[in-house]
Amino acid sequence: MQKITLGGGCFWCIEAGLHGLQGVQSAVSGYMGGKQPNPTYEQVCTGASGHIEVVEVCFDDSTLSLETLLQAFFLLHDPTQINRQGGDIGEQYKSIIFYVDAQQKQICEKMVEKIQEEHKNPIATELKKAEVFYSAEDYHQNYYINNSSASYCQIIIAPKLKKLMENMGKK
Repeated sequence: MQKITLGGGCFWCIEAGLHGLQGVQSAVSGYMGGKQPNPTYEQVCTGASGHIEVVEVCFDDSTLSLETLLQAFFLLHDPTQINRQGGDIGEQYKSIIFYVDAQQKQICEKMVEKIQEEHKNPIATELKKAEVFYSAEDYHQNYYINNSSASYCQIIIAPKLKKLMENMGKK
C-alpha cells in the first residue's frame, strides 16, 4: 500500500474520480499545507489558513501504479491554472502533489514532464513533501456519491468523471 495526497481545486471532484479507480483503497477529502491545526472548511475557504483542499489517497501499488493514479489526477483538473480551478479561486485550490518519499517525488517529477508535453501552457502543479493531513468534515466525504443529483455535481463533477472514463476506461 502507498499513500499520496493530491490537490486539484475542489476536493469533491478529485475524490469522486479517484474513488472509482481499481486499486484505490480510500480517497479522503481534507486539508494540508497550512500551519493552523484542525482547520475547518470555513477557515480553509477564506484562504487565510494556508491549507489546500486535498484528497489523501491510499492505493495498492500492485494493482494501480502511481503513474496511472497521477494520469487520472491530471485528467480531473487543469494543471496549468495557478491557484484556481474554474470558478474556485485562491491558493486553497492550487494544483499540488504531496509526496511521501524520494521515490514518489521522482515519479511525480517525470509525470509532470510528461504531462507538460500535452499542454501549451506551463504546468503549475507544485510538488511538496507531505505534511500533516486533516480530514475534512463528514459531509465532504463521498460528496458526489451522496449528492449526485445536486446541480454542482451534475454541472461540474459529472463531466470530469465522463472525461476520466473516456480517457482511462477505469470507471
